Amino acid sequence: MTRCWAVVVAAGRGERSGLEGNKVFFPVAGRSVLSRSLDALAACGRIEGIVLVLAGRDFAAYEALVRREGAHPLVVRAVEGGDTRQQSAYNGLLAVPEDVKLVAIHDAARAMTPPDVVLQAIGSAERYGSGVAATAVTDTVKRVDGAGRAVETLNRESLRTVQTPQVFWRSLVLSAHERARAEGFEATDDAALVERYHGAVHLAVSDEGRKNVKLTTPADFEEVERLILPNLRVGQGFDAHRLAPGRALVLGGVTIEHEAGLDGHSDADAAAHALMDALLGAAGLGDIGRHFPDGDEAYLGISSMALLAEVAGKLDRAGFRAVNCDVTIVAQRPKLAPYMDQMKRNFARALGMAEGAVNVKATSTERMGYEGREEGISASAIALIAAT
Repeated sequence: MTRCWAVVVAAGRGERSGLEGNKVFFPVAGRSVLSRSLDALAACGRIEGIVLVLAGRDFAAYEALVRREGAHPLVVRAVEGGDTRQQSAYNGLLAVPEDVKLVAIHDAARAMTPPDVVLQAIGSAERYGSGVAATAVTDTVKRVDGAGRAVETLNRESLRTVQTPQVFWRSLVLSAHERARAEGFEATDDAALVERYHGAVHLAVSDEGRKNVKLTTPADFEEVERLILPNLRVGQGFDAHRLAPGRALVLGGVTIEHEAGLDGHSDADAAAHALMDALLGAAGLGDIGRHFPDGDEAYLGISSMALLAEVAGKLDRAGFRAVNCDVTIVAQRPKLAPYMDQMKRNFARALGMAEGAVNVKATSTERMGYEGREEGISASAIALIAAT
């Protein structure tokens, strides 16, 4: 496959967003616009490296973003932009290695670009030298005069709205930029430069492009959040078991040395049970009693981690996946701190999650209640799931 890098232009002010500072550093549903844009490009699987173009005033904000959200693995270089978008794109192009044939120029404000949009643009550029993301026009379009009156109805069959990424042979688009600089010509996008100096460009038209929203106004931010957040659900769970001599104490899939264990039909892992209930509740699938009744001999003495893996399967079949979870164990004794990391690993493995998305903590009741009297142990959990 032809080598392809991306230049992500993030040097604007975003004044129409109504935000203080560069809009690409602001969160959309908990993650910055810039990080979402970089992730969207990476998701297509064809981008080898990214040159990020920033205004000089924004490098500190970018460093803070990296500390907060992590460095993106594809961002190889960050360079300073110019006074205009065209100058910024040119600076980014100069930082792309000379042996890279294709360059995808992308606006960082497009945080929701579908992978197919990127792939179609790259495929077009591989074949023709240019591939500009575009969509067909579905509304009737009028040309108006200076007074705002409609004077002509345009044929929408021959019209397209153009987006980014715009993918070109590196040599082609760099030549167009250099000729424009020599003439002092400014265009609204890179495709206009290539049109001016090298002829017609090829458009990669996709219905998926309708999801390729550019975040410009406050309404755009609200719309994208509405697209993301309805796919998230929260559930909570609680479980408690009596301590009984002669039973093994199992919490979070870890067998812990103690003079008594939790009494129950299964291994009575209260932490795992609370987490299962939180996940099932978030998905609207009832509770563990409904799925694993304690009168069923099939579950006598069974490992609760095996049941948690079954819950993960039930979520998958219902069209959900676990995003993150937090479990709290309440016990006077024993001290659980030495076992917390293993509990996290066990939960993450059973649910197919990264360990960083799982948290386990413990507390006591300062000898109050049945936990404080060491009659039993309880656990609560909260879980966030997302539609797949």
